[in-house]
Amino acid sequence: MASALDSAWQVVTGNFSEFQLATVITFLIHESAFFLSGLPSLLFERFGLFAKYKIQKSNTSAYQMRCVLRLILYHVCVNLPIMIFSYPAFKFMGLRSTLPLPHWTVVVSQVVFYFVLEDFIFYWGHRALHTKWLYKHVHSVHHEYATPFGLASEYAHPAEILFLGFATVAGPAITGPHMLTLWIWIVLRVVETVEAHSGYHFPWSPSNFLPLYGGSEFHDYHHRVLYTKSGNYASTFVYMDWLFGTDKDYRKAKAIEEKEGKKKL
Repeated sequence: MASALDSAWQVVTGNFSEFQLATVITFLIHESAFFLSGLPSLLFERFGLFAKYKIQKSNTSAYQMRCVLRLILYHVCVNLPIMIFSYPAFKFMGLRSTLPLPHWTVVVSQVVFYFVLEDFIFYWGHRALHTKWLYKHVHSVHHEYATPFGLASEYAHPAEILFLGFATVAGPAITGPHMLTLWIWIVLRVVETVEAHSGYHFPWSPSNFLPLYGGSEFHDYHHRVLYTKSGNYASTFVYMDWLFGTDKDYRKAKAIEEKEGKKKL
């Protein structure tokens, strides 16, 4: 199995330079993961599928298309240039694409570290974005979608893309990972944030099985209340909000919903 992966990797590195792998190919991997994981919730809304699992009302098709067109613009004009200009910094930090490929234990440990660190940095950055001035001039763009759907996860002001993007790249910048590890991290992080913004809570949603995982219900609450009372600032896990009490209103709302649900039964 290892030799097959090594051979496949040799084909990849034999056809692209490391600069191309770190920029254009990384960009394409991000776009593929983002749109493939984000399109389902958009289509579910468009055609009224799985309505009983919808957390809020659906967006109009015009509202959805507005989001998609702006996303393409932001990704091409902001994300891609960032990847290109940050390559020397990542190279300096130790990013590599050569064989041998990292052992799976190294990949897993690094990705877990990335998630934990990203959650910590994102929490404080996101909480700062909910202060009056930053919310009005920057973060309010992301909150234009009070009813989020998967692709709205990356709909944000360019300044926010730069500001919160630091949380995503901090871990890889510290460890200087193999390119493969970086790609795995990008795909997992993208799929996670798309799921959190999907607007649907299914029986098979990760939050039903993974301890401390926030998920769609947790983040949907953040979008549907006033920015001064929203809380739930974490990106993936809930421990930061629990530690600092910024999920209290959400927990109260959940308790009331569960109590009313039991009464109806």
